[in-house]
Amino acid sequence: MSSKYETPQELLPHRDPFLFLDELIEVDEEHTIATRVFTDDHFFFKGHFPDYPVVPGVILIETMAQCGGAGVCQVGLLPHGAFFVLATIDKAKFRMQVRPGDKAVIEVQNKRVSQKMLRQTGTITVNGKVAAEASWMCIVNSEQERI
Repeated sequence: MSSKYETPQELLPHRDPFLFLDELIEVDEEHTIATRVFTDDHFFFKGHFPDYPVVPGVILIETMAQCGGAGVCQVGLLPHGAFFVLATIDKAKFRMQVRPGDKAVIEVQNKRVSQKMLRQTGTITVNGKVAAEASWMCIVNSEQERI
């Protein structure tokens, strides 16, 4: 079964091993929902608590930001492949561990989107329970100049 949305690879400049979205589930100008299954072969599990692998919090933040970026590109608020980098992260909370094999559901709300800045909030849930939440701002640079 194919998704009605483009793939994360078509929307974002990120590539393996640093692309943390599997598919977009729901997208509109206000929000995006996507999924990711973190498998035990992800590169970060080798060194991050090797005897008890958990997804690092910074990867969960990046996953939410990628979800939000893919969503705004999907609906045309920003161009496909737009180059945006995290500028601030606020109110990050990690409430539950995300482990290998877990299916993460990522939901991101757009708070403000412009050609220069993207402000969003998001949550990651696993089995209906909130694992992580945060708000952040990205600086958008379509020309991919060094910021």
